[in-house]
Amino acid sequence: MYILPGNYRERFREPFGTLYPDLEPALPFLEGKILYAVGDVVTHNLLLAGITPDIAVIDGKTRREIYKGRDISDEKPLFTVINPPGTITEELIATMQRAVEMTPALVFVEGEDDLAVIPLVIHGKEGAAVLYGQPDEGVVVCTIDEPSRERARNLFSLFEKTDLTAEAGEYSS
Repeated sequence: MYILPGNYRERFREPFGTLYPDLEPALPFLEGKILYAVGDVVTHNLLLAGITPDIAVIDGKTRREIYKGRDISDEKPLFTVINPPGTITEELIATMQRAVEMTPALVFVEGEDDLAVIPLVIHGKEGAAVLYGQPDEGVVVCTIDEPSRERARNLFSLFEKTDLTAEAGEYSS
């Protein structure tokens, strides 16, 4: 498991791509692209716009509160993965790789889905668009290319590897 030290959290508040005030102005940019959505609200808004993402990564929450939007759990093949807040588990990385290979896919994260953007950018298909919500600001769209992969690798390098594992949403040794 990889844990993000508290002193680096601020670096993850900067948008990892182009920030749009909402989904509407981003729609023309998304046409014809493979789409990966991270977050319940972004996934819900894409579906409302008539767009089904190739991969949707959700955790059933928005701002750590239960998400009361559309239930999409029956929409696609479902993977379930444990990923505690502030971490990226080996299981999350492997699941993102499998989801990219087996699209369409729905990934349900027990814990927190926010950091799934990093392995998706590293392992996603060239030219795909990754969308995620930026709280109180809008939606971020990141196109996967070598510069975005390099930035994702640099951000991932800030995490510290630990021997702890994630089981049932808790840390255990």
